[in-house]
Amino acid sequence: MEGGMDEKVLKMITRFAAVLTALVCVSLHFFPELHMRAVMAAESAGGQERGGTKDAASPKVEAVVREEQGLSAQLKIELPEGLSAEEIAVLNDCMSQTVSIRFAGGVSEYFSEYSIKGRSDHIAALSYYRDGEQGVIVLELDQICEVRSDFRDDSLYMDLLDPREVYEKIVVVDAGHGGRAPGAVKQGVSEKSIDLSVALALKEIVEEEDGGIGVYFTRTDDTNPTLEQRVQLANRLDADLFISIHNNSSANGSFTSTAGTQVLYSESDESEYSSRRFAQICLDRVVEALGSRSIGLLRGDGIYIIRNSSVPVALIEIGFMTNYEELDNLSDPEYQKKAASGIYRAILQAFEEGF
Repeated sequence: MEGGMDEKVLKMITRFAAVLTALVCVSLHFFPELHMRAVMAAESAGGQERGGTKDAASPKVEAVVREEQGLSAQLKIELPEGLSAEEIAVLNDCMSQTVSIRFAGGVSEYFSEYSIKGRSDHIAALSYYRDGEQGVIVLELDQICEVRSDFRDDSLYMDLLDPREVYEKIVVVDAGHGGRAPGAVKQGVSEKSIDLSVALALKEIVEEEDGGIGVYFTRTDDTNPTLEQRVQLANRLDADLFISIHNNSSANGSFTSTAGTQVLYSESDESEYSSRRFAQICLDRVVEALGSRSIGLLRGDGIYIIRNSSVPVALIEIGFMTNYEELDNLSDPEYQKKAASGIYRAILQAFEEGF
């Protein structure tokens, strides 16, 4: 009897141990995914809180912005006495449609101590929080605006302008991938970095030329906007052109002899100034600037940002990262500047043609 009981107990212990081992193995398998989800949730929450302590309740716009006639700007935003212009920063984030005003010596409660006068046009919501020793006023807008500001007499004078009041032509430039989405990675070089370098080189050209063209970028650092955010920036601005910068690779990711420049377009765009025509202009000018091989145009409605763009769009695959020589070229800052120059010439030609 005792021997039979011992045997049963032993079997139960063995089964329990097997189940426990299985559970541990399953848990270990899912830990990385659970950790990733936790990190993403934390980052999302951190972004919403902006890393500071907000006012307990954000006031209604109409309760804060006191209408006043005769101002030299749309808004007069009072700030603590004694600040210099260097202690104030205005950031216009077009992707989130927010304007942040940072100033040194952040107060505990801005709205009860200072006033904002003028007109509340385009302001959907207002909030304030402290970030360390800085105070931050956040204006959430009902559309993308250009911001003009001037600091004097302890106040920031600000205008929120429709982009079309400032620019006759508008272009949106998207540097592909970013953040935890590196794109192709070959020999330690990531596509997201090349895409961004070309976009920043284009930004420098635009600023140097000062041709009166408004160029908006979906990212200027190592972030990863959603595909919807990227294309909606172009759509909300009702841009004249939308350019997405990418780089190619072979189907299986192996190094091959295939090299060259290719541009994708929307085949569903049959307008007079179509995506296909704009893509051809981009292909011609980038190939000319780089001396690369033209692989031609490719239908691209299978790609989210192309099929959802309401403006002429071209997705430029500058070169192949799976070609040794072309990868070396794409990693060269001078080659990246040439690519940016070709894209800029394409923009100018498109506008000359009536886009």
